[in-house]
Amino acid sequence: MNLDIDYLRTWIGRTETAHDHAALQPLRALCATLDRDGSGLEPGAEVPPCWHWLYFVPLHRQSDMGADGHARRGGFLPPVALPRRMWAGSRLEFLAPVRAAQAIHRTSRIEDVRLKNGRTGPLVFVQVHHEIRAEGQLAIREQHDIVYRDKPQPGASMPVGAPAPQHAAWTREIVPDDVLLFRYSALTFNSHRIHYDRRSVTGVEGYPGLVVHGPLIATLLLDLLQRQLPAARVRVFSFKALQPVFDLAPFFVCGRMTGDQAVRLWALTSEGHLAMDAHADLA
Repeated sequence: MNLDIDYLRTWIGRTETAHDHAALQPLRALCATLDRDGSGLEPGAEVPPCWHWLYFVPLHRQSDMGADGHARRGGFLPPVALPRRMWAGSRLEFLAPVRAAQAIHRTSRIEDVRLKNGRTGPLVFVQVHHEIRAEGQLAIREQHDIVYRDKPQPGASMPVGAPAPQHAAWTREIVPDDVLLFRYSALTFNSHRIHYDRRSVTGVEGYPGLVVHGPLIATLLLDLLQRQLPAARVRVFSFKALQPVFDLAPFFVCGRMTGDQAVRLWALTSEGHLAMDAHADLA
């Protein structure tokens, strides 16, 4: 496949801005999705770390959507001519609280576009830098890594998972049924077919089942931390997606303290393979 990386790199430096407000209803709905009671949330409540992903959702017109449920290529993100696009990871700094009902503003910039050759073919990495302000105050800095890749060859096996950390202090089983995936897709207005269209994900994409959203897994990791350490305040959070998780069997979110203010978090597939690796620094 012809990938003109010099052309794609002309997207570096492009920016876009978005405005929203931290509405209560999505926060209460995500509480319900995570099996929490959100009835006590009121204006002024602090938005938990990474729940800002409920806002600034893409609102592309129906006529602008591609066959896979993503918007057609081009626009703010470069038009990478590879069929699979995935959220590879993020690095976030939480500098000030975002509170429910506040006006919020996001500035986004394409920081880098890189081509690599992986085991299964070419990979294009796009790095996006976001800054989010709440009532004018800088609240969150985020580096968002997106990876584009080709579909695997017919009959190709899934890559062997990386070894998982040992000695988890906390473990929670998650059942990723299609109701959970639908609710998170609806909350984030994510129309990518791999999360809800079983016929497309198996027949077109070649996956064995529906794919659990990477940001949902990251949110469940932070939810585990919050359940175990309710008073903890996350200052820095980073995660890397290593292997897809499907809706065919339960998976596990795990964690443990690695220092006075440091936490290791990870997600395991049903086979015990490392699906996501994450770290949190507490304030």
